[in-house]
Order: sequence, then C-alpha cells, then structure tokens
Amino acid sequence: MRKTASTTVPVHPLLAERWSPRGFDQAHELGEDSLTALLEAARWAPSAQNSQPWRFLVTRRGEEAHGWLFTALAPGNQAWAGTASALILVTACTAADGRQQPWALYDTGQAVAALVTQAQADGLAVHQMGGFDAAAVRAQFGLGDTLTPVVILAIGRPGSSADLPESLAARETAPRTRHPVTDLLLPARTSRDLAAA
Repeated sequence: MRKTASTTVPVHPLLAERWSPRGFDQAHELGEDSLTALLEAARWAPSAQNSQPWRFLVTRRGEEAHGWLFTALAPGNQAWAGTASALILVTACTAADGRQQPWALYDTGQAVAALVTQAQADGLAVHQMGGFDAAAVRAQFGLGDTLTPVVILAIGRPGSSADLPESLAARETAPRTRHPVTDLLLPARTSRDLAAA
C-alpha cells in the first residue's frame, strides 16, 4: 500500500512515501545483510562531538528476547507488532566518562531517522513505538543507569491489513495528515520586540 504524503512542494520520494504501517508480512524474515544495512545507516548519523550515543537491542520474531520485548509493549501495540520481522529497542547513552551527554536523545533520534530512511529505500517499513514499559525493559535486559530507553521499532516488509483488528485496519487505509508548515513556524520576535509591544 502506498500512502504518499501531500506536500506543498516536492520532497524526496523516500520521505514522501514513508509511513508507519501496522500490517506486516508474517512470512518475512529480516536477513543479516538487511539488518546490517539498517544499523550502518544509523551508525553514520551525525552526533554531538561524534559521541554516537545510540545503542540497539535487536530481536527477531521467534527469539526469546523478542518475546520479552514484545511483552513490554503497551496492549494497543501488542495487537499488531508481533507480525513484524524484528523488534529493536533503541536506547540513548546519556552519560559517558562521568559527564552528561545533553544531546544524546536528539542524536539518537537522528540515528533512528537514518535507519528509517534506509529501511524505506530497501522496501522495508518501520513503525516506531513509544508505548512500552521502560522500567520493565530496563530490568529485563539489565540496562545501566546511563542507558535511557527511547523507542521500540517494529521492522519488516509491509503486509496486508486484513489480519488487523477492524479499528486498526481502518487507520491503515486512512489518508495521512500533518499540520501545515505555517503552523510549525515560530515568530522571529526578540525580547526587544516584546518589550516595545
């Protein structure tokens, strides 16, 4: 299924055609080369002082770790995420060598964006989920205090929405929407402008 974004000017097809499906091909398996390409794309994302704070816990469908990660998902995500080929926990290393890394979350987001774009180029889909029990994930996988769980990625080949609950299947076919660019812009007023008003 294609759900190309409606943009006011053309953007690259990898960006315009990216969306977050819930319907995945249950027969698809994420091969080593495909996984490595995704992780390489993330590895080369920009980061503050080249700190590269992102860390990934990769689990494939059928593995014990995948089952543990799946149980940490919110019930609404469990309704569909089990059909994805892999679940990847993304964490940010927020401190290193006794110093805080204030840009770790931002940099980790950039790494995920690069991974998602690579997936799109490779015919894969990624659905990013914030709905999960971070404390349970931290305890289950022994994450240290400096690793902050950020998001879980469901990755696989897009599939049919026929196996989804009715409410989710309807969302799969609904048009994509976004705020207009004008709603995203802040006025360039300075404190001097505000004082004069």
